[in-house]
Amino acid sequence: MHTVAVLALDKVIAFDLSTPIEVFTRTRLPDGRPAYRVRICAPTPEVDAGMFTLRAPWGLDALAEADTVIVPGCAETDTPVPAEVVEAIRGAAARGTRIASICSGAFVLAATGLLDGLRATTHWLAAPLLAARHPEIRVDPDVLYVDNGQILTSAGAAAGLDLCLHLIRRDHGSAVAADAARLSVMPLEREGGQAQFIVHDHPPAPRGATLEPLLEWLEDNADQNLTLEDIARRAGMSTRTLSRRFREQTGTSPVQWLHRARIRQAQYLLEATSHPVDRIAFQVGFGSPTAFRDRFRRVVGTSPHAYRSAFRRPDVD
Repeated sequence: MHTVAVLALDKVIAFDLSTPIEVFTRTRLPDGRPAYRVRICAPTPEVDAGMFTLRAPWGLDALAEADTVIVPGCAETDTPVPAEVVEAIRGAAARGTRIASICSGAFVLAATGLLDGLRATTHWLAAPLLAARHPEIRVDPDVLYVDNGQILTSAGAAAGLDLCLHLIRRDHGSAVAADAARLSVMPLEREGGQAQFIVHDHPPAPRGATLEPLLEWLEDNADQNLTLEDIARRAGMSTRTLSRRFREQTGTSPVQWLHRARIRQAQYLLEATSHPVDRIAFQVGFGSPTAFRDRFRRVVGTSPHAYRSAFRRPDVD
């Protein structure tokens, strides 16, 4: 039987810890037999889980006997990973054990060096910090999980479910995974990635920056058919000077900033109104519904219809 070791460290996030326990212990093979054996492991007999104290039945030596090691996230990413934990995870990886992290568990894997040179993800709020601390990792904040074969990482919260279902499908096929998904009241494949859950604030500009009035004007006029020349004329600059200063102060181009402003407005209209998608496309300044759908999917990671289904306010008819 496939053994899954779930590693519990101090300040472990209870949701991340419980997700693999629930999903894997409830998974059954077609003949009804359990598909997995799950063991909760920790470097100490008791683990501080914030609101409660956890007593782990197994120590780090259980990682050596596991087929898969799951590293849940911890609430504190600044705490150094104990040397014995780093050694145990590296040892398991050296033996060919599959290693997967949930949410900020990616910081633990990063400390072991196992993510060096790989693409990885974590909760979108923590992704910039992971990228800054570990520039050798290609951090992708827009996906639910990343499968590098032996090493996998997932985003936060419900993305841990997506990761576990993906592992079940890898191990036992789609039929078993689909049954596990039904038990979890989850689709086997969710449309879109983390981008649909990110609040896309406009690229930051320091208060008092010379472009601040222009950014406010762009926000107010995002529904207009604006070109780079129109924006430069409003700013009283050449297009070349505008582009240079825009990137210096916002980190992006005028046109990209405008696209993001339009998508933010579209997200609000999809959530708060019953307007048809084609109407919203024109309301926020896109020349065609097709261009709007393409840009929306590129920025948000899912379609306007799927976004509305997930986030529409219950009081909207």
